[in-house]
Amino acid sequence: MIYTFILWLAEFVFYYPIIMSLIWVIGAIFFYWRRERGRDKNPPVLTHKPLVSVFIPAHNEERDIADSVRSIFANHYKNLEVIVINDASTDNTQQVLEGLMDEYPGLKILHMEKNLGKANGLNLAFAMSHGEIIVTLDADSMLDEHAIEWAVWHFNNFPRVGAVTGNPKVRNRTSLLAKIQTAEYASVIGLIKRTQRIIGKVMTVSGVVAAWRRTAIINAGMWSNTAITDDIEMTWKMETKFWDVRYEPNMVCWMLVPETLKGIWVQRKRWAQGGVEVIRTHIDVWRHYKERRIWPVYLDYFLGVFWAYSFVICGLLWTVRLLFDIVGSGYSAMLPDLGNPLISWKGSVISLMCLVQFLVSILIDSRYDKSLLKSYFWVIWYPVVYWIFNALSAVVATPVGLRRDMNTTAVWVSPDRGIKG
Repeated sequence: MIYTFILWLAEFVFYYPIIMSLIWVIGAIFFYWRRERGRDKNPPVLTHKPLVSVFIPAHNEERDIADSVRSIFANHYKNLEVIVINDASTDNTQQVLEGLMDEYPGLKILHMEKNLGKANGLNLAFAMSHGEIIVTLDADSMLDEHAIEWAVWHFNNFPRVGAVTGNPKVRNRTSLLAKIQTAEYASVIGLIKRTQRIIGKVMTVSGVVAAWRRTAIINAGMWSNTAITDDIEMTWKMETKFWDVRYEPNMVCWMLVPETLKGIWVQRKRWAQGGVEVIRTHIDVWRHYKERRIWPVYLDYFLGVFWAYSFVICGLLWTVRLLFDIVGSGYSAMLPDLGNPLISWKGSVISLMCLVQFLVSILIDSRYDKSLLKSYFWVIWYPVVYWIFNALSAVVATPVGLRRDMNTTAVWVSPDRGIKG
């Protein structure tokens, strides 16, 4: 029976990503056909321009914070207030910000003496802000000059919209890891958000750039200071309150990504833990039929975690059998022959599907980033590098997310922002 179960796991490891890739490709094409094809590239004409408050949480961001602030004040949308949350930085972030205040008198700084977590900083900034719409932006990111206009259009025209998630693009593309992530953000993240939006609910806004309706934030109970990933938690709180969360591909920002294996590991482990915490705390959505539109997102994430464990288990069993064969041990016959996961026909099919998925996503997203096609050469490495990292990070983070005391405050440090020049 165990032998049969292992064979079933191996089949699941193969077929699940193939099926999900097909779903993402079909969903993204449908989204493009209905909502992007033939759409005017010029920013929308706004008859109402409400005050927008931009929050930039920063912890030890002396290298990048000035670029982020300048990109906001260079935006075509001018009815703004900008609040940088200096969350107990120990470097020269405060000095850089004080210098920027001479350049931009409208800049406000919320200086926190103690790191009490990103969510606490956002809630305090919310209390001192006045905007009808809130835009949150990571301190390493530069906002496109028309991004805010595209977000405001949704809030103006659709009263049920509680949040709009943006379209992050990688701007540090000098290393192999960064080049792979350039395609990943277009293919995996862009395609998934388009498909989820078509199906019903979005798993999470992009924490790097998102816009929120003030009344929706209040209705959702503000940002949770106990969640390890505040963006995922707030998304689910809004959607379970039946606010609409939208994906706007024209809401572009340019971000920095990790360029070290350690940085990627820390990032992916935090993402995985945050996802597990959310499906753990929102398991009650299955009790109510009115929450049915979020069920596919919940199920997909659960199956994704199950796939990660299956992938690791099958990988370990294949390695053990290979070692038994090398030493000539008879124990290898006790384990099923799962085949080489990299050079077998199944690996070739997965690689081909990956290339198709990335090609479709790059063609769709190239209208927002003309240089995106250059990254296509590097995507063949994605299943090799990032599948392993994502699977291992999910396996490690899942028990942490399940055991963590959700009454404790989640503090944070700035992630890897790429190789420093």
